Amino acid sequence: MNRKIITTMGAAAAASLVLAGCGGGDSPSEAEEPEGPVTISLAGWDFASTPEFETLATAYEDQNPDVTVELKEYPAGEEYDTALTADLAAGTAPDVFIVKNLKNYVTFQEGGTLLDISDVAAELDPATGGLEPMAVDGATYAVPYRQDSWLLYYNKELFDQAGVDHPDGSWTWDDYADAAAELTEGIGEKDVTGAYLHGWQSTVQGFALAQTPGASLDGGDFSFLAPYYERQLAMQDEGSQPTYATVTTNELAYQSQFGTQKAAMTVMGSWYIGTLVAEQASGDADEFEWGLAPAPQFDESTTGTDNTPVTFGDPTTMGINAGIDEAKIATAKDFLTFAAGPDGAAALAEIGITPALIDETVADTVFGLEGVPQDDLSRFAYTTHETLPENPVGPNTSAIQTILGDLHSAVMSESESVDDAIADAQERVANEVG
Repeated sequence: MNRKIITTMGAAAAASLVLAGCGGGDSPSEAEEPEGPVTISLAGWDFASTPEFETLATAYEDQNPDVTVELKEYPAGEEYDTALTADLAAGTAPDVFIVKNLKNYVTFQEGGTLLDISDVAAELDPATGGLEPMAVDGATYAVPYRQDSWLLYYNKELFDQAGVDHPDGSWTWDDYADAAAELTEGIGEKDVTGAYLHGWQSTVQGFALAQTPGASLDGGDFSFLAPYYERQLAMQDEGSQPTYATVTTNELAYQSQFGTQKAAMTVMGSWYIGTLVAEQASGDADEFEWGLAPAPQFDESTTGTDNTPVTFGDPTTMGINAGIDEAKIATAKDFLTFAAGPDGAAALAEIGITPALIDETVADTVFGLEGVPQDDLSRFAYTTHETLPENPVGPNTSAIQTILGDLHSAVMSESESVDDAIADAQERVANEVG
């Protein structure tokens, strides 16, 4: 079908608009099932390279021929929230929109722009990844349709070249660091390192928060970050991964570092599976045999295929605009139930995207795609994990993460010691947040 797509340009001038007063957040009176054709609109971004929106819309329309899902394209990146916020304030936002950044979820909810969809959440499989943390004071305002989790990607050929045993699911972070050093020495090529750590703060802090017993983002104590940073600094100092300065100054990309075999392994989200397969098929990445393993663990209590490894990842969620025409509410809720349920999950898996609900059908589909590794550990890593959020739902998450972003840059650039940077962050949170 020729789908109607509306394009929205970035609205920098709208950045000063606030969400408060944009709409009510409570459910209207029980919506009746619509009679006759219905059109609902869905927000998304970068449709040319992000096919999930078209995929979900088409799959839902195939099951519901009286419904048309109209797509509205927003800018990608941080501009998405700015442009969407402007449309919400102006009353022109789509009926259904993506809460792209979990740290902004409470902002949208408290601003009254999201409809209470607790009834939709109650219908979903409890195994849906990221569903439970979406509850705010007993109500749910957005549901996950994607749930990427961070995994270990490794180049089997470079491991063999270096004479290093492949990951087996039993690795702690110390094992990972040891392997990176052995790989770097064993490969013996100047421009190839055992590991690659991307520059994002999540590559260190996401794991530390998820895996460290008792760690909390809003507890005011960030000492749990110390061993994770000390390990990464030691790895870059010994040359088993590029330095943070090299990564940021040269704007290195994880896709090129791993995809062109400049690093034997990297930790990255499950979204990279589809990207790597596509880039190997197109020639943008080298042809080599690779595999997946669970992310390295805090200690041995969660290692091995008899245990459930702990990792992190924020869900990508959908909510309903509180200003929606009441006649469309039932259809919008049904679309969310579809997108976050098994049918939506199956549709996403067919294009290599990790849905929030991973069942055997999804796993079979993903591992049936050409180019996806077929070994048992890769399937275990993809299907078995406890994934905790990088950005726990809370009113102070965004402010705290901004401060911790400064900590990350200071530590990884070695402009401040780990202990001093942590102390500074704790003081700033105490003085600036809440």
